[in-house]
Amino acid sequence: MTMTPEEATRFAANLDRLVGAVEEVLLGKNRVVRLAFTAFLSEGHLLLDDVPGTGKTSLARAMAQSVAGSSNRVQFTPDLLPGDITGVTVYDQRSGVFEFHAGPVFANIILADEINRASPKTQSALLEVMEEGQVTVDGQTHPVGHPFMVIATQNPVEQAGTYRLPEAQLDRFLMKSSIGYPDHASTIRILEGADQRAHDHRVDAQLSADEIVEMAALARTVYVDPTIHDYVSRLVDATRTAREVRLGVSVRGALALIRAAKTHAAGRGRHYVVPDDVKALAEPVLAHRLILDPEAEFDGVTTSNMISQVLIETPPPSSRQAV
Repeated sequence: MTMTPEEATRFAANLDRLVGAVEEVLLGKNRVVRLAFTAFLSEGHLLLDDVPGTGKTSLARAMAQSVAGSSNRVQFTPDLLPGDITGVTVYDQRSGVFEFHAGPVFANIILADEINRASPKTQSALLEVMEEGQVTVDGQTHPVGHPFMVIATQNPVEQAGTYRLPEAQLDRFLMKSSIGYPDHASTIRILEGADQRAHDHRVDAQLSADEIVEMAALARTVYVDPTIHDYVSRLVDATRTAREVRLGVSVRGALALIRAAKTHAAGRGRHYVVPDDVKALAEPVLAHRLILDPEAEFDGVTTSNMISQVLIETPPPSSRQAV
């Protein structure tokens, strides 16, 4: 089944409502809010590489409120244990049975704050739930439900006492982006509302959690022409053969780009993907999956630069071919 033009129009209208509601909290950040919802509706996860105080917690809370869902925040620290995230099994002396006490991961949107401050063992506790939507504790599997999304943050300023995320875990994030500081006009509006604490500002629910699940299923039905598949394949191949790159984009990365492009197209009111959808999302979806050659990094090359160069050097299919 393929999405119809009418369904695409309705999808775009619903997405605009969600983005508009969250923008009331995260002023002047339309692009990052839209990226976050694109990841959410693509059933993926988002990594934010950002300095403190830019609204990461507010973003997670507002997104959850806009879809009538639940959200939890986990502050990652060196002494955090895997069970602190997933939950633990506790023996109840009165009933004589072991009971599972769910951890904070059992919510619709999880904010994993400063994820790189926890040990690799604790970081890996998120791998199963991010990939499979479930946790396994003492041999018992517990689904976390739908919709589900992890928004993880890293602080690029302070690196002392942090553990770099392994490539296998980076690859689990559909996108990587940053919120950044607001512009001058948005800062003025924020200061005018300084008498109201951030967590006091509630966002009205625009859709239900069940409707989000339906939108995510609908996004998967967006039509992708074979020429678009060929284009994405050529893009990821180019990252693997570039002289500055030690490890290129994986097949998971190519699949992630297609999934995100489908949602991006539907969010623009189209029931089919065009090359511009791929171009718009190539940097946030692919850049964090690259490992550069140390000499290239020393020369100032960045993964974002590499994706921009690959997009320039890889010709897209013509619009007549792609539709």
